[in-house]
Amino acid sequence: MLKIEHLSKTFNAGTVNEKKALSDLNLHLKEGEFLTVIGGNGAGKSTLLNAVAGTFPVDGGRILIGGKDVTNLPEHKRAAFIGRVFQDPMMGTAPSMQIDENLALAARRGERRGLKWGISREEKERFHERLKELGLGLEDRMSTKVGLLSGGQRQALTLLMAALKRPELLLLDEHTAALDPATAAKVLDISDRIVTENGLTCMMITHNMKDAITHGNRLIMMNEGRIILDIAGEEKQKLTKRELLDRFAALSGTQEETDAVLLS
Repeated sequence: MLKIEHLSKTFNAGTVNEKKALSDLNLHLKEGEFLTVIGGNGAGKSTLLNAVAGTFPVDGGRILIGGKDVTNLPEHKRAAFIGRVFQDPMMGTAPSMQIDENLALAARRGERRGLKWGISREEKERFHERLKELGLGLEDRMSTKVGLLSGGQRQALTLLMAALKRPELLLLDEHTAALDPATAAKVLDISDRIVTENGLTCMMITHNMKDAITHGNRLIMMNEGRIILDIAGEEKQKLTKRELLDRFAALSGTQEETDAVLLS
């Protein structure tokens, strides 16, 4: 579903602030695979996700989604088959619009605009059922302005919106980093359920080792713009935080104390 070949990206090339963010990176994701991505600050995690989303052009390599080469496709055109949830709960929704209106916008992603009633009765019923599945009581508040929701409620709604049209690829960009631990755990559980029930291919960026191990069926670790560790299946299920930290230290050559800070 996702194929990345020899991807490279350098920021501020030719200046004293030059930073090679991605270096000849290769990654293949099968349909239905749920990948968690971890690494220290500046490892290239967010650059990788933004490159896939089309936020900026890359210097070299190819990106294919569902067999289609999207390397030179602008971000707004990739949105037709990519769902994304941002780190900031204030992004990804229209705060001045109602919950049902936000869902209606998500349901029309990639479609031509026309003159017709904003939300049909059938759509309202469908939205009610989908919101009910979140278990947050939002199905009884569909006329509430999204800006009045809590951070966790907004992230859960954004997740639902991102998956509403079953995108070919779902990108979760440290989407629980701004939430308190209890709310973050709830949002991660909702994420697991939405990905599993819809059979989505998903890439989740996280700084949290425990979350990277617990969620998804495959884990990659990045360092200096490269993938230095790729674990899946039973090996990932048996992995512990201590083992992950030790392997990062061995592969990156970084002191263990520094790793503990970077990957906490």
